Amino acid sequence: MSVTKFKRIMVANRGEIAIRIFRACTELGIGTIALYSEQDRLSLHRYKADEAYLIGKGKGPIDAYLDYEEIVDLARKKEIDAIHPGYGFLSENADFAEACERAGIAFIGPTGDIMRSLGDKMAGRAVAMAADVPIVPGTSKPVQTEEEALIFARDCGYPIIVKASAGGGGRGMRVVRNQQELKEGLRSAASEAEASFGNAEVFMEKYIEDPKHIEVQLLGDNYGNLVHFYERDCSI
Repeated sequence: MSVTKFKRIMVANRGEIAIRIFRACTELGIGTIALYSEQDRLSLHRYKADEAYLIGKGKGPIDAYLDYEEIVDLARKKEIDAIHPGYGFLSENADFAEACERAGIAFIGPTGDIMRSLGDKMAGRAVAMAADVPIVPGTSKPVQTEEEALIFARDCGYPIIVKASAGGGGRGMRVVRNQQELKEGLRSAASEAEASFGNAEVFMEKYIEDPKHIEVQLLGDNYGNLVHFYERDCSI
């Protein structure tokens, strides 16, 4: 089995996460390429990479970092081996992962198929239900109207959490404890989801007070190797 080492990695992100990836690449002897929006032209991550390129000229910073077609086209022209998405922005965008694959660029993350099944929280709920995994009561599809939200709240009871279907990192989430908070939570969660992930879809779940949040993180590669990093109590 031949394994080709990446020579140049582009990070489709900014700030702390980009700097941390650059540091790891440097330790491994891999060249680093930064992207920056016009508003981030003086940001530290731009100067921590071996090369840096402007993206999204004339656009706001969120739109700049979400324009995966421009990013992939730039990576192809600059002969980049791989793109690391960091977290947020395009990290859970299946279209981005597939665009990288079509361009012959490695996407450091799950495949588009996996992200469509698990990256979207509503699709993840469907996978869990199909596998008979117990889940928290919630809506089976994105909430389209306040009336739908109020019916679910009436049947389920407060408190409820409004969640962005896409993305992660706690963005696009609102805990609501009454009807007035629900109406405002729907609007603000959808707005934040649109700004953070380019997808305003939200759904609702029964909010569990003081839960235990236990994770087991997995790391796999294209060669069939899979390891886990034991359990982690995220509650603390």
